[in-house]
Amino acid sequence: MIDFHLHSIASDGTETPEALARMGRDFSAMALTDHDNCDGCARFLAECKRIGVTGRRLAGIELSVEPGEGYRQFHMLGLGIDPAAPSLVGFLGEILAGRKERNAIMLAKLNGMGIPITMEEVCKYANGKIVARPHMARVLVDKGFAADVPDAFAKYVGKGAPAYATRFRPAQERAIDAIHRAGGVAVMAHPRFWTDDPDALRAGLARLKDIGLDGIEAEYQTNTPEETILHLRTARSLGLAVTAGSDFHGKNKPNTLGMGIADEESFLAPFWEALASVRR
Repeated sequence: MIDFHLHSIASDGTETPEALARMGRDFSAMALTDHDNCDGCARFLAECKRIGVTGRRLAGIELSVEPGEGYRQFHMLGLGIDPAAPSLVGFLGEILAGRKERNAIMLAKLNGMGIPITMEEVCKYANGKIVARPHMARVLVDKGFAADVPDAFAKYVGKGAPAYATRFRPAQERAIDAIHRAGGVAVMAHPRFWTDDPDALRAGLARLKDIGLDGIEAEYQTNTPEETILHLRTARSLGLAVTAGSDFHGKNKPNTLGMGIADEESFLAPFWEALASVRR
């Protein structure tokens, strides 16, 4: 089993970094990839060492990136990064400022709808610097405005809902450069959310490879079989590495931890080569 895409309480997951380390202790490879921060990575890696994990473990991150004209959602995984790299720390400071601005706008919208929610209440669910929509959703549930987190997203804070607001997303080139400068590999997360057009997928990935993209998350837990085949074939034809991820968030998402890959060594070989190349 492997999993290069999971979230802890450092962003919008419900498990601690230590718990995730223990839950996947027998996996051959894992990476912690919280949204827009690396605050849980040291704890995750320390716990892996403490319990004697023998598989490979990586510090990671997931960034929301400008998708580009004609595309939908673009999330970038930075895998194998150095969380303390000064260039990355400065870059994440910009993103955090954008998150704070967006949160204030969304809370003002909720208040304007007659829903009395404060930032203090939302922050009670956030265990780090990242305050996100799932935290708002849980307050909405607590106060009886929604039946559960998915219902809160549908009614209030999901894209297209009345309290939704966009936020700052860095350009693709900047995100790739920030990951590389931190010693990591830049991988597109869940391409299914970027586009479902095979021609647009290939054309877009070819352009992204030219500006430094290293790979794509071809094996994603909620992919259809057809999507996985398309993503694997497209990556191989373009010479991009592939990864596998569950996008595990604990109780905030129904996904389960871990991805079963038939031949893990062959599957991940191009990824490890890309990581070694970035670090040279």
